Amino acid sequence: MLSIKTYLGAAAIAAMVMVAGASSANAWTRAGGGSGPRGSWSSSGSGGCAGGSCNHTSSFTGVRGNTITNTGSTTCAGGSCTHTGTTTGPYGGTVNRSSTVTR
Repeated sequence: MLSIKTYLGAAAIAAMVMVAGASSANAWTRAGGGSGPRGSWSSSGSGGCAGGSCNHTSSFTGVRGNTITNTGSTTCAGGSCTHTGTTTGPYGGTVNRSSTVTR
C-alpha cells in the first residue's frame, strides 16, 4: 500500500521537474502518467513568469484515485527572492511553506 509520503514525494518530484522546465519559457504546461502493477497514475501542471514573479500549480493522482495538489509563487526583487507554496493532500490536509533567499 502506498503511503501519503509516497504521494507527497512523487508530487514534490513532479513539481521540481515542472519548475525546472519553466526556466526556458514564460508560460508552460506539463502532463504525464503511467501504469504499473498496482494501477495507473497521472500528473499535470502549469505555470508562468512575468514581472519578477513566477507561479505554478500541479496535481498528482495516484493509483487509488487520491489527488494531491501543489501551488506556489516565487517573487524576486532587490537581490531577494521569496517563495510561498501550499500542498494539499488527498484528504484535505495542507502544508504551507515559505522561504526567502538573499544575495
